[in-house]
Amino acid sequence: MKKILIASLLIAGLIQVSQAQGPKEYLAAANKYYTAGDYYSASEYYEKYLSGKKTKGRPGGFNPYDASASTGKKQTGASDTKESVIYTLAECYRKLHYHDKAAPHYLMATSFDKTSFPLSQFHYGSTLRALGKYDEAANAFSAFLGEYTISDTYKATAELELKNIPFIKQQMAKKDIAAYEIQKNEGLNSEGGSYAPVWSGDKSVVFTSTRPNGKDSTRMNRIYQADMNNGVASNVALIKVPQSEGIQQGVAALTPDDKTMFLTRWSSKTTNKNANIFQSKLTSDGNWSEPTPITALEVVGSNTQQPFVTEDGKYLIFASDRPGGFGGLDLWISTMESNGAIGTPMNMGSSINTIFEEQAPSYHLPSKTFVFSSNGHVGMGGFDFLYCKGDLSSLSAPKNFGYPVNSAKDDLYFISKGPARNILEYVVLSSDREASCCLELFSLHKARPLKKINGTILGCLDSKPLANVKVSIMDTINNKLISELTTDSMGKYQFIIEEFQPLKAMASNAGYFNSSLAFEGPADIDEEFYSNADLCMTKIPNPIESAVEVENVYYDFNEASIQENSYASLDKLVQLLKDNPTLSIQLNAHTDSKGEEDYNLKLSDARANSVVNYLVKKGIDKKRLTAKGFGESTPIADNENADGTDNPEGRQKNRRTEFQVIKM
Repeated sequence: MKKILIASLLIAGLIQVSQAQGPKEYLAAANKYYTAGDYYSASEYYEKYLSGKKTKGRPGGFNPYDASASTGKKQTGASDTKESVIYTLAECYRKLHYHDKAAPHYLMATSFDKTSFPLSQFHYGSTLRALGKYDEAANAFSAFLGEYTISDTYKATAELELKNIPFIKQQMAKKDIAAYEIQKNEGLNSEGGSYAPVWSGDKSVVFTSTRPNGKDSTRMNRIYQADMNNGVASNVALIKVPQSEGIQQGVAALTPDDKTMFLTRWSSKTTNKNANIFQSKLTSDGNWSEPTPITALEVVGSNTQQPFVTEDGKYLIFASDRPGGFGGLDLWISTMESNGAIGTPMNMGSSINTIFEEQAPSYHLPSKTFVFSSNGHVGMGGFDFLYCKGDLSSLSAPKNFGYPVNSAKDDLYFISKGPARNILEYVVLSSDREASCCLELFSLHKARPLKKINGTILGCLDSKPLANVKVSIMDTINNKLISELTTDSMGKYQFIIEEFQPLKAMASNAGYFNSSLAFEGPADIDEEFYSNADLCMTKIPNPIESAVEVENVYYDFNEASIQENSYASLDKLVQLLKDNPTLSIQLNAHTDSKGEEDYNLKLSDARANSVVNYLVKKGIDKKRLTAKGFGESTPIADNENADGTDNPEGRQKNRRTEFQVIKM
C-alpha cells in the first residue's frame, strides 16, 4: 500500500511539472531558440504553443551549411500574438528549407495585416517555387509586387523570380533530360547536412558535414574525407583538424600538394558569428596544425568564407560581404605566391556578382570553366550553378547549367573530374533538392552524345549540287585527317565526331579547283547537330587559259585602290590559291571605254597590281602571281547602244577583274 502511495505521489508530481510547461513557457522557449538561430528547436516549441501537442521532430538544428546564416544580424523572436507565432513558425521552416511545412503557414499569414507582415506573399511565393508549384508561385510574387511599395532587395528578388519561372518551365521541357544521371551519393551522406566537396588527389574527396561524430551528437560542422572509386564513396573518416568547443569548421580547400588546408571557421557561442578563412598545415607526423587566421583576408565586421584553391595553386577564390562589393556575398579572387603569401583580394566584377548572393566558387582547369552558385541570376530558383568559360582573367558572361544540374531548391558547391571536353562527365555536388532541411551530396554524370555534322558541295557558277566529290575532314589544331567521305547524289556529306572542334572540310573533284571550308560547330556545345555553310567549287576553265571573272571587285573612282566591300570576294580567291598550292595565275583588270585609251591601260594595270598586292598581304607567294592591265581593249559587252546612246549595263560588265591559269 505504501509503494502504491509513493508511486501515486510521483505521478502527481510529474503531472504538475508537465502542467507547469504551459503556453507561455512554450512561447518563451521558442522565442529564445529563434533568437539564437536554432530554428529547429524553435519550430518545435512554436508548434507546441499553437497545438499543445508534441510534434514529431526531425534531425537538424540551425542551418548547418551556411556560416552566413548568422552574420551578426540580430534575429527577432515572435511576439505573443497568434498571428506573429504563425508567421515566425513559417520563417523557421523556410530557414530550415522545410518548404512543405512553411507554405501553409505563409498562406495563413497572407491574410494577416499587410503592414505587420509585408513579406508574407513574398515568402509564400518562394516556398511554392521550391515545391515546384510554378504558376501558384508566379501569382504570389505578382500579388506581392502589387502591394509592396518599397524599392529594395525583396522587390528586386520578386521581379527576378517572375523571370525565373518561364526559364524553369523551358528547362523542364528539355529534350535531353534523360542523358543526365544524378543520384544521391549514399556513401557520403549521413544524418545531418553534407556539403562542399573538394578533391584531394585523384581518388579522395574532402567535404563538410554536421553528422554526429561518435558519441558526440551535437550539430557541429566538421571536415571529413572519403575514398572515391568511380563515384562510389567509402571509408568516410573525420579529418582531425584541431577544433575547440563551439567552433564550427565549414567549407575547406586544399593546395595542390594537399599539405595546406584553407577552411571557413566561426563560433556558435557568440551572437556576432562572423566567418573567416583560416589555414592549417599538415605536419610531419600526419596531423593538422591548429588553424590560424589569414590576416590578409580579414575585414572586421565582414564574413570571408568558402575558399577554393585552383588546381595550379595560383589563385584563392572565396565569398565575402566585405566593403567594395555589389551586395550580399560577392566572389573575390587573390593570387597565391609560391611562398604561401596571399595577394590583395579583387572583386570578380559585375558580370558575376549581383546585389544578391554569389557563393561556392570552383574552377575546372581542363575545360577552363569557372563555376559558382548564385541566387541573383535568372535560373531555376534559389541558388543555381552558373558557369563562365575562359581564363580567370578573362571570363565569358555567366550561363546557367539548367535542369537537372540545377533544381528549384538550393544547389551549392560543384566539383568535376571530367575531361576538357565534358565537365559534366564526373561531378560531385551538394543540393537540398531531396531533403527537408539540409544540403546533401550527389553524383552527376552526363555522357556527351556523338555530334553529327553535315554539309553540301555546290558549283560556284550555277549553285547546283555536285555528286561524288571527295571530302576530307581535317583537325586544324593537330593538322590531322579524321575522316574521308564522298558526297551523295544531292551533293551532301555527313560525319560523326565526339566533340565539336575547329575543323576544315577539303573538297576535290575532277574538273574543279580544290576548295575548303573552316568551321567549329555551334555556339551551344550541347547541340548534337550542326549544318555547315555550303561549300562551292570553281570549275577549271576549258581551255585552261580561259579567263575566270572574280565577281564583286570594286575600285575607287578613277583610282587603283580597292574598296573594302571587295575583300570578301578576294578572300575567296585567296582561299582558292591556298587550296591549290601548285596553281599560278595572272590577274587581269579591264575598264570601259570612257576616258583616253592610254589612261585606261595604265589604270587597269595599276588595279591588277593592287589585287596582286592584296593577295600577297594575305599570304600568297608573289611568284605565283602576275598582273596585267588590258584597259578598254577587250570588252565583253557594248559600251554604247546601236543608236549611240550610253549603255551603263554594258560598261559595268566591261569594268571587271579576272584571273587566268598560268600553271596548275
